[in-house]
Amino acid sequence: MTNPDHTQRLTLFDLPLDNITLDGTLDRLGDWIYRAPRSPHTVVTLNPEFIVQSRTQPDFVTAMQVADLVTADGVGIVWAARQLCAQEVPRAPGFDIVQGLMKRHGADLRVFFLGAKPGVAEVAAQNAARDYGIQVAGIHHGYFDLPEDQRVAELVRDSGADLVLTAMGAGRQETFNQYWRQVMNVPVMIGCGGVIDVLAGTADLAPDWTRRLGVEWIWRVAGDRKRWNRAPRLAKFVQMVRAEKRRAGTRPG
Repeated sequence: MTNPDHTQRLTLFDLPLDNITLDGTLDRLGDWIYRAPRSPHTVVTLNPEFIVQSRTQPDFVTAMQVADLVTADGVGIVWAARQLCAQEVPRAPGFDIVQGLMKRHGADLRVFFLGAKPGVAEVAAQNAARDYGIQVAGIHHGYFDLPEDQRVAELVRDSGADLVLTAMGAGRQETFNQYWRQVMNVPVMIGCGGVIDVLAGTADLAPDWTRRLGVEWIWRVAGDRKRWNRAPRLAKFVQMVRAEKRRAGTRPG
């Protein structure tokens, strides 16, 4: 019998990347959610900004290195895997994972909404319950400081959630999930950035055509002045990939 948790794991800049499709991701997470005995798993949706940001954040690097599943969130990661690993890696973006789990499991899924500004998670939870029929296990905003982490982690634990959507910004959400994973003991904990905002309607999902082409980040950066400071990170990522490819020399790309 094949191992249902086995996929090819690549390495980009000392970070793991699982070569797994969106459907494969949903299958695996569903297995984790309903597998007995209950055990915690962390999921990272890797994008170029994570890689650039992690260069100065050792805890962020560790959280990603020990994650149970790391998917390619954007076209930048797909491009980097092609350049540096000579591999075609499918995308499994955070929103698609979250929406896919809710569509598949509906009323059998207990979701904890953790993150965004006060009041936003409540609206996201209401909308998700209405649209997908999921059970709301709990709600908490993402604006709390480190001394409150244990209280929030215990709140999640006591909720009996199957899935935690942690949306507290890159780095913070991944390190929180990893550090408190044993306390929360939730089958699937996913750092999901702006997904709660999208579910709440306070942020727009990129148009379908940009998502099909894998260039939704261009649409977001161009249309939101608050995101303009992220463009230099994307340029830095391209430079990092090109420099690494030059160092590799003979590696195909």
